[in-house]
Amino acid sequence: MGSGVGGGGGGNKYGSLNLTDLPQDCIATVFSFTSPRDACRLSLVSTTFKSASESDAVWESFLPSDHQASIPSSLSFSSKKELYLSLCENHILIDGGRKSLQLERVSGKKVYMLSARDLFIVWGDTPTYWRWISIPESRFEEVAELINVCWLEIRGKIAISMLSPMTRYKACLVFKATAGAYGFDFQPAEVSVSIAGAEGCKRTVYLDAARGLRQRYQIAPRRIGLFSRSRFLGLQAPVPPAPAGGDDQYPKTRGDGWLEIELGEFFNDGSIDGELEMSVMEVDGGHWKGGLIVQGIEIRPCL
Repeated sequence: MGSGVGGGGGGNKYGSLNLTDLPQDCIATVFSFTSPRDACRLSLVSTTFKSASESDAVWESFLPSDHQASIPSSLSFSSKKELYLSLCENHILIDGGRKSLQLERVSGKKVYMLSARDLFIVWGDTPTYWRWISIPESRFEEVAELINVCWLEIRGKIAISMLSPMTRYKACLVFKATAGAYGFDFQPAEVSVSIAGAEGCKRTVYLDAARGLRQRYQIAPRRIGLFSRSRFLGLQAPVPPAPAGGDDQYPKTRGDGWLEIELGEFFNDGSIDGELEMSVMEVDGGHWKGGLIVQGIEIRPCL
């Protein structure tokens, strides 16, 4: 009766079978059922495994099935592995530049960002309230700069079929605050993520990045400016009690230098049709506010 696992130098043997004796396409087929991380690890085992793990058949399986329709014809790659790694490192613009697509490195799941032009922004085309500008740090041609509104409403939608199946996603508003930003100190915004037409889970967040630090160290803001009586008088406003919810209620700095605030999560089990809708609203307080630069809404896998 043969032994369960071959000994000696046969680390790749089962009984009398040496896995490296299998045809390379068979080994590649097996590797295609693993993950990008596993394929890279297996490439270190032997030259045979390295050749199989770097084959197009393996890395094609890690790419989204519809990736060919999204890749611009102007881009060319020597291998599917090079294409995969490029999509992990660099976003590509799709849908006429209104969205960007990228891959999450470990899983190969799709990451999208909807540009500000792809969002519904109340009064977005009224220059008194919003203006459209180009800045070098944005991946999109235009971003939306909030001048002055008392009704802040931003909504975005994406077809659920575009998302990777069996994946939990989170949506985040990606923005910057100008040096003169105001009106976000104490009034929270209401955010939500839901299937379009259905009632989603709502929660409150603060778009003032400095608020989290002030709450943590109980520092009262001191400002002078329009639309705030304490600014006219140069008075310090009291720090309100910290709301329940923790640090996820405040913006965080991203690796690209922008700020983001989480809007909510959604699990795509692959059986749901329709659109995923995300929203940011501050319409109850009646306070005037301005000084945000909106790049878009990112929808990415939860890690």
